[in-house]
Amino acid sequence: MEYANRLNEYAPAWSAEQVDAEVARLREAARRNLNVEVYKFCYSTIDLTTLSCNDSATSVTAFARKAAEFYHKYPHIPNVASICVYPAFVETVGLAVDGTPMRITSVAGGFPASQTYLEVKALEVAMAVENGADEVDIVLNVGRMLTGEYDEAANEVEVIRSEMDEELVLKVIIESGALKTPELIRKASLLSMFAGADFVKTSTGKIDVAATPEAALVMCQAIRDYYEKTGRKVGFKAAGGVRTPEDAALYYTIVEETLGKEWLTPELFRIGASSAANNLLTAIEGHEVKYY
Repeated sequence: MEYANRLNEYAPAWSAEQVDAEVARLREAARRNLNVEVYKFCYSTIDLTTLSCNDSATSVTAFARKAAEFYHKYPHIPNVASICVYPAFVETVGLAVDGTPMRITSVAGGFPASQTYLEVKALEVAMAVENGADEVDIVLNVGRMLTGEYDEAANEVEVIRSEMDEELVLKVIIESGALKTPELIRKASLLSMFAGADFVKTSTGKIDVAATPEAALVMCQAIRDYYEKTGRKVGFKAAGGVRTPEDAALYYTIVEETLGKEWLTPELFRIGASSAANNLLTAIEGHEVKYY
């Protein structure tokens, strides 16, 4: 399908200077959200992530069981939204969290570089889903975006989306740190949504520049403008470098002010994190917590 022409229906991205000025304002606004209730909500939006070359069935099982036990150990805190792992560990997580409401997220589609055959990407997604993934995070083809092959990049997303049932969630990582400019970040976000993304996500966390408030603002503006034209709500996920309660509250504020409070649910807002979980728990409980 042709997608690039649809970009002409949307206004250009803000300039870098405009984005910087708005982020400075949002940093000040975020002060009001430095509180336990916001931290609890942010904790409930986490895709608790282990994506290491050291992962094993043993380590992932222990990790997932900790998340499953959290329901009983901290009943006053809403649990994380999902556990995010490589495709080979989807079934492992499923066995460990069986009997709980925990969702399973799998990265797939040639994560993190997206530099393999489309047929391989689609097969990997299909296998992750077959093994029990509720949500799949893929990477938009950054190389195609940088060379202006917008239809080709979006069509890859469309093909992968076709491997998933409608009720399953597809998150598309645009790798904003590689795209760099507001204009490319906006185009990547819009193209992903045109092609069927349920979420647009900042980063893999595997390159030097991960999530930034500036990229988050541009992406949320694209989500807002897409919703205004289509009536379809797409979620936003910040991932990579979100470590502190203050970081989480800032992304919360960007979503709150750009998209509105109706986006402040785990169905439309996620944080991809590992260390942020313990740091948020510490802020909520008022003493150091090293649960994970």
